Amino acid sequence: MSDRLSHWRTPIVIVLCGCLISLISFGPRSTFGFFLTPMTTANGWGRDVFALALAIEILLWGAAQPFAGALADRFGAAQVLMAGAVLYVAGIVWMAYATTPLEFHLSAGVMIGLGLGGCSFALVIGAFAKLLPREWHTLAFGMGTAAGSFGQFLFSPLAIALIDQFGWQNTLLIFSVMLLTMLPLSLALAAPRRAPGAPSYMPPGQSVKQALAEALGHRSYVLLILGYFTCGFQLFFITVHLPAYLIDRGLPASVGGWTIAVIGLFNIVGSIASGYIANVMPKRYLLSAIYFGRSLAILVFILLPPSPAATLIFGGVMGLLWLSTIPPTSALVAIMFGNRWLTMLLGLAFFSHQVGGFLGVWLGGVLFEVSGSYDAIWWGTIFFGIASAIINLPIVEKPVPRPAVVSAAA
Repeated sequence: MSDRLSHWRTPIVIVLCGCLISLISFGPRSTFGFFLTPMTTANGWGRDVFALALAIEILLWGAAQPFAGALADRFGAAQVLMAGAVLYVAGIVWMAYATTPLEFHLSAGVMIGLGLGGCSFALVIGAFAKLLPREWHTLAFGMGTAAGSFGQFLFSPLAIALIDQFGWQNTLLIFSVMLLTMLPLSLALAAPRRAPGAPSYMPPGQSVKQALAEALGHRSYVLLILGYFTCGFQLFFITVHLPAYLIDRGLPASVGGWTIAVIGLFNIVGSIASGYIANVMPKRYLLSAIYFGRSLAILVFILLPPSPAATLIFGGVMGLLWLSTIPPTSALVAIMFGNRWLTMLLGLAFFSHQVGGFLGVWLGGVLFEVSGSYDAIWWGTIFFGIASAIINLPIVEKPVPRPAVVSAAA
């Protein structure tokens, strides 16, 4: 990147472009539920075919994140974001023309899952940490997270309108064109240009293997990613199973749709507020409060008689706590280990989140089939939330001690 090109990359421009990438990448993926009925009807598939593709996507999205993060830490975020965007676009175009379950699983599951791993908000947050002044970090982390949620809020009605007007297949193609805008936006997150003979994008020091061994051997990091598992478990269970749970309790389907929308809307406020609050209080206490608050909200919700008002209030409260774990979690990883392999370590934490999400979705269905009720899984979300609130308290918010020789090399 030329020096002239670097001049326009002010902190505001970097944050704006990063937030747009988060919005655009998360928006289409969050609408896939609206394609379930028309796609399965058109292709004569069962819902299990569609569900398996999304489950594959969730797992590969998480599994790809540490590898994409390591590449971003080594070569810069822009190249990885562009590669992820291209794979995402190819997957969504193939998804539009898939006619067999195998094609659908490879496109919507494998290609989109891997593409998301390369262009999701975790890559954006890692770039923010490297390119922005430290005082911008936690607020920018919150804004990047909120932008993804706003994409969910914005693209949901857009998908419905486009499907009604142009059909599901053309809607996917329209989304693929929108996703291409991530390519120029990624330039704002490119690594600064090196002078001839200067060291690589990040200074030498730890290898990937050393960084992983250090992180996985660090008690506070392990506690942090265990808490992140709970985050995914709660969020994906609620997203997938809440609408059916409400219908089982006698509420109309529209209440579930509005509740998911309310969650997305309030999450914008919650994520930005969390980024701000993380600057003025210990981050481990903030995380503990978030996990405990979720458990309390779930407990009150399942004990109350079913009503639209109670459900929408629950959606608002959960929205405030929805992705508000991301800014303090990201900031803690940066404090512990610095920026050298930050994106990779954030990706590893995100993989834990996605494994939790997969289990929340899968166990929700299994336990319902066994018992005819979601009660057991609801109590499981409460238990995990309280456990995460407790295990985040001993986290040490300081850099990991390193031998002098490593510091010198870095």
